[in-house]
Amino acid sequence: MPNYHLSIQIISRGKGKSAVAAAAYRAAERIKNEYDGYTHDYTNKKDVLNKEILLPDHAPIEYKDRNILWNAVERIEKNDNAQLAREIEFSLPVELSIEQNILLAHEYVKKHFVDEGMIADVCVHESRDGTNPHCHVMLILRPLEPDGTWGAKSRKEYMLDEHGERIKLPSGAWKSRKVYTVDWNDKTKAEQWRKGWADMQNRYLQQNGIAERVDHRSYERQGNGLIPTKHLGVAASQMEKKGIRTEKGDYNRHVESLNKDIKQTKARIRKLKNNLYKLPIHNPPSIVEIVGAVGRGKNLKTDWQRVRNLQTQAQVLIFLQQNNITSIEDFADKVIRTNERLKTVTDDIKKVERRLETLATHLAHNDNIKAHKAVYQKYKSLAPKTDPAALNSINPFTRNKATKEHEAATQKQDAYYAKHADAIEAYQAATEHFAAVMNGRTKLPIADWQKEQRELAAKRYALCDEYYALKEQVPNMEAIRRSVETLMREDLQAQRTQPTRANDAVR
Repeated sequence: MPNYHLSIQIISRGKGKSAVAAAAYRAAERIKNEYDGYTHDYTNKKDVLNKEILLPDHAPIEYKDRNILWNAVERIEKNDNAQLAREIEFSLPVELSIEQNILLAHEYVKKHFVDEGMIADVCVHESRDGTNPHCHVMLILRPLEPDGTWGAKSRKEYMLDEHGERIKLPSGAWKSRKVYTVDWNDKTKAEQWRKGWADMQNRYLQQNGIAERVDHRSYERQGNGLIPTKHLGVAASQMEKKGIRTEKGDYNRHVESLNKDIKQTKARIRKLKNNLYKLPIHNPPSIVEIVGAVGRGKNLKTDWQRVRNLQTQAQVLIFLQQNNITSIEDFADKVIRTNERLKTVTDDIKKVERRLETLATHLAHNDNIKAHKAVYQKYKSLAPKTDPAALNSINPFTRNKATKEHEAATQKQDAYYAKHADAIEAYQAATEHFAAVMNGRTKLPIADWQKEQRELAAKRYALCDEYYALKEQVPNMEAIRRSVETLMREDLQAQRTQPTRANDAVR
């Protein structure tokens, strides 16, 4: 069924990344970065199905060329820590054809990015086994002026006092703030983009007769009490397609089974409670009458059915005794309390699962750092020793040799990257993850995370045990409800026939 996935990241020079390198990799092309002299060659990649640069109306037509576009970006961004591009990566529904997915991706990108003034470099990828269609979109961060020249990302705005005068700081500088010239970095944009992708994907699914829908919100925000599954990713998707079970796949199967079970159980107890409220009980039956009605049953044509019915009667009697239910009011109270407790337990299971997933992510990133550190250090060591900017200051007689050495080192590093891309990107993703969650702390609390993981795993088992114990009570409560309905129908029928019998007696 369709799955929702959309991630957003910034490609920053300060993190050792290059817009030219990223564009070359995603488009499987060979492009030289004029900023640092590196030539990035990824022409051996075979997973690119479609690539196109979409321009707003006022953008220069030459920016349709990937080489020209991203080298222009690299030139205009002067700082060593400059943010170069934003990347949006999202999965495409396997239920649609490649042609439909390309149209879907382009329509989404045009509506939400290009029409807002951004240039978008769109590359649609597919895994070899056809199980993971997805799209990479690189977007400019610096706006274009109406004449097609690069504009400013932000401007300085001086703060004014109550008299409209500029405020001078103790340092002598005027108090000011940075104001962005476009709203592309606004915090609300990510939510708009995520919702827009869900809405457009659902429209395409509907137009093509596919019943399933996606939701950009987390299960917690949807309020459906379900446990989130893990995004499989390319490697796990390929293994699962080949029939090879993966840890993520097993986890998702467990979660999907539990979610289905929780939905069904909550629906049954909710229906039970609602039906109980609708019963017009004026002269409620006694518990003895209820148990007797369970035992009588209807349409018991075989010995097996009669034995089964007696077993149900025995289980109902035990249930009533264990819960001290002696009246229909006690039973109604038990149904209400079970419904409320079921909500609490399933919510707690969801919270525990979510925290366990967070801890598993932390620990997996830590494992990636340990596993791929040597590969990443080797990759960094292959970087050219000479700063590209320093080449111009070298003696002209040795500059040509230094330039060739520089390009040779770049090609060697790119070749190493192409061979070890998964390990290098896993290491980079891990360091970026911890930079975002550790708030400046450098020591990872691995032992604390592992201890918390063990404690939460034990709590999860206890909660699941309680959930299944609550679930086992539902059939007994349903049997009692059916018995009450039977007795009420019989009572109503008796009341209807009483006047007729009275009239017959008079005659």
